[in-house]
Amino acid sequence: MMKTLMITPEGLEKLKAELDHLWRIERPDTTQKVNWAASLGDRSENADYHYNKKRLREIDKRILYLRKCIDDLKVINYSPYQEGKVMFGAWVEIENNSGLKNRLRIVGGEELIGAKDYISMDSPMAQALLKKEVGDEVVVKTPLRNFVWRIVKIEYQK
Repeated sequence: MMKTLMITPEGLEKLKAELDHLWRIERPDTTQKVNWAASLGDRSENADYHYNKKRLREIDKRILYLRKCIDDLKVINYSPYQEGKVMFGAWVEIENNSGLKNRLRIVGGEELIGAKDYISMDSPMAQALLKKEVGDEVVVKTPLRNFVWRIVKIEYQK
C-alpha cells in the first residue's frame, strides 16, 4: 500500500520544529561530544566516541529524511467545503453498538509518531470513514472481522 503524501499544517510545523531542533541543538551537541571523545586518544575502545559517532549518523540520516519529506509533502489546509463530511484532517467521534466511543483524527502517515488518537488516512478505518456524515454507519473491514461504527461528531481545526 502506498503512503499518502499529505499532511496537516500542524503536522508540518511539528516536522519543521523537529528538523530545527536536530540541526541547531542535537547535532552541534553530539558533534562536540564526538570531538571531545576523539581528543582522549585511542578510539578503538572509546565507548563515548563510538556511541556519539553512531548517534551523529542517526541524526544526519533523520535530517536528510526530514528535508526530503518536508519538500515532498502536500499541506492540506481546512476548507469550508469539508464541513459535514469526514475528510483529511477531521476529528471524528465514532461509537459502536456496544456503546464504545472513540475519537480520532485522520492524518497523513508522517503525523502518526507520538499521537495515540491519530490514524493514517490509508488505514482501513479512515478509508471507511472518508466522505461520510454524522449519523452514517460504516463497516470497517479487517482480515479478522468486520466492525460497525456510527459517526457521532465531525470537527475540524480551523
